[in-house]
Amino acid sequence: MYCNAKRSLGKGRNCQLAMSRQGSTFSRRVATKGSKWVFLAASGIGAMKVVSNKIDETHGEVSKNLSLPYDTMADGLNSLAMSARSYSHYGRSYLDKIDELKNSFGDSVAGFNDILNGGLHRNYMLLPNAGDEVTPAIPPLQPLKPLQIEEPEIDEEAQDIQRQIQEVMDSPVLLEVPLPELESEPSQCTIPDETLVQHQEVLEKLSLELEEKERLMEELDATQNEKDLKHQEELGKLAQEIKAKEEAMNEKDSKFQEEKERLKEELAEAQNDSHRTETELRKELLKLQESYKRELDKYRSENEQLKFLVKNSNLKTSSVKKSIIDMYAEVLDTLSDNDNTYKIQDHLPRIVVVGDQSAGKTSVLEMIVRARIFPRGHGEMMTRSPVQVTLGEGNRHTAQFNGDDRVFDLSSEAELKELRAAVEGRMTKNLKPGETVSSEVISLTVKGPGLHRMVLVDLPGIISTETRGMMPKTKEALTEMAAMFMRNPNAIILCVQDGSIDAERSNVTNIVQAHDPKGKRTIFVLTKVDLAEQNMLNPTRVKKILEGKLFPMKALGYYAVVTGRGPQDDSIETIRAYEEDFFSRSKLFRSGAMRASQMSTNNLSLAVSDCFWKMVSDSVEQQADNFKAARYNLEAEWRNTFSGIREMDRNDLFEKAKDDILDDIAALHKSTPLEWETLLQENLWEEIHPKVVDDIYLGAAECTSSSNFNTKVDIALKDWTDDKLPQMAINVGWQTLFKQLETIMTTKKADREIGDLFQPLKANILETVKAQHAWQSTALKRLSVIQKNALEDTAVTNKMQWDNSISFMERILKERIDLANDNLERCIGPSWTERWTGWRSRSPLESQCVSAKNELQKLLVADEMHSKHLENDELTTVRRNLQTQGVDVPYEIICTVWEKLYAVTFLTRALSSAQQCRKAFYHRSIACNAVECNDVVLFWRATRMLETTSNALRLQIMNTEAQRLEQEVKQYLDELSRDEENKKRLITGKRVDLAEELRKVRSIQDKLELFIAELNKDQ
Repeated sequence: MYCNAKRSLGKGRNCQLAMSRQGSTFSRRVATKGSKWVFLAASGIGAMKVVSNKIDETHGEVSKNLSLPYDTMADGLNSLAMSARSYSHYGRSYLDKIDELKNSFGDSVAGFNDILNGGLHRNYMLLPNAGDEVTPAIPPLQPLKPLQIEEPEIDEEAQDIQRQIQEVMDSPVLLEVPLPELESEPSQCTIPDETLVQHQEVLEKLSLELEEKERLMEELDATQNEKDLKHQEELGKLAQEIKAKEEAMNEKDSKFQEEKERLKEELAEAQNDSHRTETELRKELLKLQESYKRELDKYRSENEQLKFLVKNSNLKTSSVKKSIIDMYAEVLDTLSDNDNTYKIQDHLPRIVVVGDQSAGKTSVLEMIVRARIFPRGHGEMMTRSPVQVTLGEGNRHTAQFNGDDRVFDLSSEAELKELRAAVEGRMTKNLKPGETVSSEVISLTVKGPGLHRMVLVDLPGIISTETRGMMPKTKEALTEMAAMFMRNPNAIILCVQDGSIDAERSNVTNIVQAHDPKGKRTIFVLTKVDLAEQNMLNPTRVKKILEGKLFPMKALGYYAVVTGRGPQDDSIETIRAYEEDFFSRSKLFRSGAMRASQMSTNNLSLAVSDCFWKMVSDSVEQQADNFKAARYNLEAEWRNTFSGIREMDRNDLFEKAKDDILDDIAALHKSTPLEWETLLQENLWEEIHPKVVDDIYLGAAECTSSSNFNTKVDIALKDWTDDKLPQMAINVGWQTLFKQLETIMTTKKADREIGDLFQPLKANILETVKAQHAWQSTALKRLSVIQKNALEDTAVTNKMQWDNSISFMERILKERIDLANDNLERCIGPSWTERWTGWRSRSPLESQCVSAKNELQKLLVADEMHSKHLENDELTTVRRNLQTQGVDVPYEIICTVWEKLYAVTFLTRALSSAQQCRKAFYHRSIACNAVECNDVVLFWRATRMLETTSNALRLQIMNTEAQRLEQEVKQYLDELSRDEENKKRLITGKRVDLAEELRKVRSIQDKLELFIAELNKDQ
């Protein structure tokens, strides 16, 4: 069988079958008279039908008229069929070839010779079936010699056979041609059967593999399209749900406003309506506000969840597999956050860029990065903290800070400016008070086309002298920072030297030599070579520097670069073009001072990248083993120190503390209304009882008539309510809320595994939320109205209320009597019993107070209704009486004793009067005091005010303030979850530090193992 081997292999198809992928090609096996088998293939355009019987009948005539042997005729037909198939495969119809055959038969036998030899002169080869004897008529890839055929006379019968063959050729069926035994001599080229079988098997395998890959690609494309479509549908649904939720919230808000306006109108109407009180309307308004609050919180929570889902969906659709350099940079970032509490050494390779200030090291780094990403200045320190730059390949030239979602487009000058400002801002933020430079590393990832994969660390420049504005010991801090990075035995040191100044003025070469004396990991870079060429009188100095003969420092390689031509606004492309132009005409290069391989930042970047990956390959597995050993030691320490306690790092403990604190706040809602009101009444009375008893009650109790008493009390209560009472009540509610929360947090039974670990965090939350939380502003006015209504109510409607008021009054008066007696006893000193049993004696002052007390009691016995104040003549009489007794007491002491003695006497008399008022509920006239038991009414009004105020405060706490407090605590906890410094300060201890170190070591080890696996796969 003849087959175009070159074209069939190019299309990845079996050479023997040569089936067209676009057409419905097929093959049929036909047996000849000598049992030889061949394959004839035809495209879907049409096929030849079976004419074997016709050829047998006309065999003799055709051979006779055409003067051709039968086997030559058969070979010609095979060549014609195969040529037609090949032409059909590449877009040309085999009908043209048949027309040529027709014309050749019709005109001359020489035309058929051209067709025959032209088909055989192409790159065709004979491929018999496996097991057949290989007797090809033509050697592979060798043209046949033209057959010399005499042109016979073609009679009418031959022409008729020619027409029949043409009709067969035009019919769309497969041509099955029986061929006789070929009698030609074997050619010089014999192909072994085993070789043909092997070729056929290889071709079939290649064809099957290609078809399988195409099928897999089609399935992958279909799957990806289906996933993209599904993601788009989900995002559309989420957007619709968000829009629906927002519309629902707006609708709820409008309904609430309408309902609020309606209630306001009803409240205005209810002022004249006796069937609906103002208190009921306000309760309904509070209830509606609480309901709206709950609905609003619910929709807000659902909205946040939907936004979170949308964010995650976007991340999933755009997520890609991490590159090997990103994996390595992630390990380095984790190590940079490690505080080395347990002496875990970071010896992973990275490229450390060191140099004197303004030597051009940042410019060298920008040339490698191919973008101006760092802040720049004229002769001043711009790099104030280490900047770790991870370079990797990418389709777009972009930059991104570690842990930040913002991606900067480095092809945009506006975004480049923003990136430089962001780098400068992070440097300033890292500076602590009293520092000029910071050791905190800023991590940045840069990707772009053609960038070499590596990790570089740009350090602040070494200085010789501290200038004004710098903090003391800045020079030492810079040297120590560079030494800290160079002490890593696997760090590659990129030593940058300014070529435009004298080499003897360099500070960095001695520092580098001290850490790498043999130069096994140092690469020397000479910058500003263009200025050096202009200013240098002796070109041999540059040659000595680049040959490593001028400095005692040794290096792996020496390079010369040009990083600018003066103006700072030149683009990287402009500088690279200037550098290339300079080196092409450099006198130093022509004089042999530097070699071509030592010039340009591109050669430098290639050398640094190769050195970096060589160092990584040589050291990373050893570092992984070191972390594995450190992990084993830490786990053994945990088992020995904290046996039986679950291992939880700082983040795990914070989440547990967060849940615990939120449970404590939720416990506020579990307190019953009665518990809240009782607690509020006690705290409120504790706050206001000095005003009620001392200022209002005792101030009005001296009145000689009930009308004067009531008038004075009403005025005092009104002024107090308008001025201070509502705010005092709100302060009490605020204090009660936080006191209850603090009680719940401190009295809760501690977990055995946790102990007091969360106490600093809880104390900090309480302190912070106390400072932030403010009572709802609308509650003040509402509370003022409630208190006024309660204090204006003077009608005690039943005997039970009257008795309760008297009991309340008696309890208060007894407490005040005890307090007044204590004050009096402290003034007069120990009693007779205390003096004898406690071996105590009275002081001279206490003796004077006792004498004054005895004399003043005579006045009270003589006049039980004596006023609160002593008259001058009474005061003089008491002192003279004491003097006649041989005791001289000053007036001040007499007045002090009188106040304390009168308080005891008055309160005792008021208590007796209150007890007698129990019978005066129905007839006030039978009261024995001058105020006709209106003091009981005063305490009734105070009781009513306490009840209504505590009820209002309780509603405000349970319905509003507790929920607002919970939201504030949640918000603060969310802020703390992102503040690693505060978490470290509030959740601390050996247990926490050990668990945190274990987590970091495990994370580093896992990431290193993944990186090593990818590195081995990449290699």
